[in-house]
Amino acid sequence: QVQLVESGGGLVQAGGSLRLSCAASGRTFSSYSMGWFRQAPGKEREFVAAITSSGISTSHADSVKGRFTISRDNAKNTVYLQMNSLKAEDTAVYYCAANPNRYISTSDPTSYNSWGQGTQVTVSS
Repeated sequence: QVQLVESGGGLVQAGGSLRLSCAASGRTFSSYSMGWFRQAPGKEREFVAAITSSGISTSHADSVKGRFTISRDNAKNTVYLQMNSLKAEDTAVYYCAANPNRYISTSDPTSYNSWGQGTQVTVSS
C-alpha cells in the first residue's frame, strides 16, 4: 500500500478555482491507478475522478465534467485535481485513493485500498 496526503483545500468563492494535490509515499506510485472522492456533510462519499497509472485514461463524474480535471506526475509521486468554476454544491471533504489495478479508472470505492485523510473544500455562494 501507499500512504497518501492531500493538500490544497480551502475557502473559495463560487466561480473560483482550486488545485488539490495528493502526495504518495513509496516507490510504487506509478503502478497504481488513482482516484478522487468527496463527502459532503450528511451525504455518502461520492466519486469525483480517476486516472490510470500511466495517465492515459481518465474518468470524471457527470457532476464535474468540464469543470474538474484529474492528472498525475509519476516523477513527483503526485496526483492532482484541478477544480474550476466551483459551485457551492462542490463543498465537501476531498479524498484521494490508490487502486492497485493500474489499468482501470474506476468509480467503485471498494477497488481502492489506500486513502488519504482528506482536505476540506468550501465554496461560498
